[in-house]
Amino acid sequence: MRRIVLTLAATAALLLVTSQPASAADQRFIVRSTGGLASVLQFCATANCQVQGVLDGSIGQTYLVTSSSDLLAERLNPTLTLLETLLGIQSVEPDILLSISNVPLASPAPGLADIAPVNYYGTLVWHGYVSQPAAQIINLANAQSSFQVSGIGIVADIDTGVDPTHPALMPVLLPGYDFTRNQPGASEWLDVTGMTSGMTGAGSENAQPVLVQQSTAAVLDQSTAAVLDGTPYADFGHGTMTAGLIHLAAPTAKLLPLKAFSANGTGYISNIIAAIYYATQNSASVVNMSFDTTVPSPALSAAVSNANQSGVVLVASAGNEDTSASVYPASLSPFVMGIASTSDSDVLSSFSNYGTADVWIAAPGENIMSTYPGGTYASSSGTSFSCPLVTGTVALLLNAHSGVNQSNAAAAVAHAQPLTANLNHGRLDVYQAVLAWFSSQ
Repeated sequence: MRRIVLTLAATAALLLVTSQPASAADQRFIVRSTGGLASVLQFCATANCQVQGVLDGSIGQTYLVTSSSDLLAERLNPTLTLLETLLGIQSVEPDILLSISNVPLASPAPGLADIAPVNYYGTLVWHGYVSQPAAQIINLANAQSSFQVSGIGIVADIDTGVDPTHPALMPVLLPGYDFTRNQPGASEWLDVTGMTSGMTGAGSENAQPVLVQQSTAAVLDQSTAAVLDGTPYADFGHGTMTAGLIHLAAPTAKLLPLKAFSANGTGYISNIIAAIYYATQNSASVVNMSFDTTVPSPALSAAVSNANQSGVVLVASAGNEDTSASVYPASLSPFVMGIASTSDSDVLSSFSNYGTADVWIAAPGENIMSTYPGGTYASSSGTSFSCPLVTGTVALLLNAHSGVNQSNAAAAVAHAQPLTANLNHGRLDVYQAVLAWFSSQ
């Protein structure tokens, strides 16, 4: 990923505003107030909570607070209810813990055996990565060559981080931010005890493919395969894979990795909210969100609305629960495009959510091959991997013409391959999406 200088000081996610550290036993809450920090501090003085930091950067209206008691129960006090009104408190909600989930694979993607190095817009990558069925199904290469587009702008990826030394991604990689540690950088390697980055490059005779399953991931160095099995590392590599698929679709767009999840696949919604505001305030054009939750969040909705008002396009996975029930942020239409998964045979994946509440369009999401930590490649399945193909397509739209926003990006990608009604507009066709946007100008 290309490196640029970002102004980090003004937009760091959690600017600490109290000297009282949170106890491990404390409960976490998100408080939104039109009165800013002063009103939240006054609220906490009465409600017995501590302000830990600001989540929306320079806006200063959304805060993470902790309390040793149930703040929602405390709010039933009529006196506190009146105080909230006077202070401009808009919402108080639990800071829920989300979990990313992949789908187990029966066998690795065939392309993992195709390790021949090829030049892909200036970097060497595995041939199997570029030529995989998913790329062919969505008409990717045809769109890139016909319209001379390869992606522009900054694409933020809210996930588990990235391998900052992966040779396929390094030329377009921005430093990013780690919201799980509240520090610059977004390396996935920090979560893996005893392992380091700096592995082999694409096409190396020692680089090995990886099969990623729901509870098992393999990290491969030049000569040794270290299997990281179990909860602590269940989703190590997830962020590098989603970033790699954005890069596959839009290889010259800049990638901004925003680490909101740990290697075990869990992340607080406060981290996600902070990441959305960070992306918005650091000039991202598109945001990829390969996660979902069944719990609605006023603070998340506010972050999404703010991003849209700033011209940022948001794309989210529709989820892997095989349901038509609403999940978030995918169902926050028209502010977010939710993406379902299809097979290489153009049918709804058995695990994918469906229905117009969550789905704008679908994209291939089975046995998808992408970049993986250690300079290697992996295959996995899930709507997590359908989503970034659409996100990258939006970066191609930007390349075709400026002025892309949520509304016209959604309209362009809706020129898809019709399938079934439960997939709304159908399966992604990158050529038709770019053509529609190009023709509308």
